Amino acid sequence: MISLNVNPIEKVKTTKEIVYDEIKNAIFNGNIKRDQIITETILAQSLNTSRTPVREAVGDLLKDGLLVSVPRKGLKVREITPSEKNQIIFLRISIETEGLKKVIPFITPNQIQLLREIIELQREAMLNNNRIEFIELDQKFHRKIIFFAEQHLLGDILLNLYDLSRLIGHQALAKSGRMEEVIEEHMQIVEALKLMNVNQATELMEKHLLKTKESIAIVEGK
Repeated sequence: MISLNVNPIEKVKTTKEIVYDEIKNAIFNGNIKRDQIITETILAQSLNTSRTPVREAVGDLLKDGLLVSVPRKGLKVREITPSEKNQIIFLRISIETEGLKKVIPFITPNQIQLLREIIELQREAMLNNNRIEFIELDQKFHRKIIFFAEQHLLGDILLNLYDLSRLIGHQALAKSGRMEEVIEEHMQIVEALKLMNVNQATELMEKHLLKTKESIAIVEGK
């Protein structure tokens, strides 16, 4: 196949995609408060766009479980109940410890290095106080382990929990010093992977995820 020395065309986002990303980021960074009622009209005015792309974006956000309809009032950010938080943490512990068990016998130096690079990018995001980027990288770190383990069905389940996990993650990061703790916990997990220590790696992962739950409880108790 002949390859020409030309720059590939970058896909331009549609207005609906831009609106979707803007609303989603506003949810995650707290610019739309948990108890705040919003409407498509308010969103369209705030984003300086028409209601059509807003309506389409809101439809996707409702499907994603990030927004819920409030009858005769409008929309609000989805609240995650204590029971749901417990279920998410339980599922993540079950899936991610199993992923570690499967990947450890076959983990490669390149894969270890990639996980370390993600952690370094998290450190940069922390220094820039970019919580959204930090959470994106956090999710990437966890999904990479499942991907390396070739546990694709478990990966699909984890992906379905992605947005709800992000909401939980942002709550946890509201605890002072949590970003530094996450980086340290990720480094410990990677070190256990390098040593191929199954028991240590799974124990560290479980503690790491339970620490997220504890951090949310501390924030909510303020």
